[in-house]
Amino acid sequence: MHEVSLCRQLAAAVTRATGDREVEVVHVDVGELRQVVPEAMRFAWTFVVKDTLLAGARLDLRQLPAVLACRACGTSTRLGPELGFDCRVCGSTDTSLTSGEQFVLTAVDVRTSIPTGDRADRSEAHLGKGDRDGALPSA
Repeated sequence: MHEVSLCRQLAAAVTRATGDREVEVVHVDVGELRQVVPEAMRFAWTFVVKDTLLAGARLDLRQLPAVLACRACGTSTRLGPELGFDCRVCGSTDTSLTSGEQFVLTAVDVRTSIPTGDRADRSEAHLGKGDRDGALPSA
């Protein structure tokens, strides 16, 4: 089951990015050609993060379709269950896969604590809920 290996790598990346902050949700985009079984991935995640700083963090997987682009006629179509990478519109074999092979950590939601005395003072850098790729929250 390669989901365990993927979860180990993912947990290591999230831990490096968040340090000792409490992680609530880990967001990952997964292309449908990656052969990741979402239920198996979520199960592997709970097993991998058990007894770590990430314990209790939810794994949010967003499946992305496999999309084929035709260089001959310019159309993009979703790759279907049939075999073959030829264009379904014009029949050309001059195509390329533009989506479907991704495995991307897109965001991490961490719990941020705002001092109760002055909520306007946000001089300390925190990753906030929904902030992407280490971006600082806007003031």
